[in-house]
Amino acid sequence: MDYRRFNDTIVLRIDRGEEIIEKVREVAEREQIRLAQVSALGATDDFTVGVYDVDAKRYDSKTFTGPHEIVSLTGTITEKDGAFYQHLHMSAGNKTCAVVGGHLNRAVVSVTCEMVIRILSGAVDRRPDPETGINLLRF
Repeated sequence: MDYRRFNDTIVLRIDRGEEIIEKVREVAEREQIRLAQVSALGATDDFTVGVYDVDAKRYDSKTFTGPHEIVSLTGTITEKDGAFYQHLHMSAGNKTCAVVGGHLNRAVVSVTCEMVIRILSGAVDRRPDPETGINLLRF
């Protein structure tokens, strides 16, 4: 991993074999990011995404392996109880160009991942919503 900060924007390269969520956390903590928007693209060959089941209040997750292009990775960095919190979604296409995606649980980079983190001034916290079980933004 390597990155450069340009005022309120970080351009991040995540390298082969590195896990995306771990590296986002590492950079956010090192740079003391409390609120940001994340976008990325790249390639992965091992990732887990999920879809939230509101009735069961849990994610149904699936793991995918083999070559996939990250066609979209987007999300936010916020805080929960004053600590780092990230919410990322990812879509990835396979050799037949079929795309799968959902809430990102983990993804290991197979070639590279190019990410832009746009830092916003201020902070936004999260709190659990009893109806859905999701940690919602709290302003």
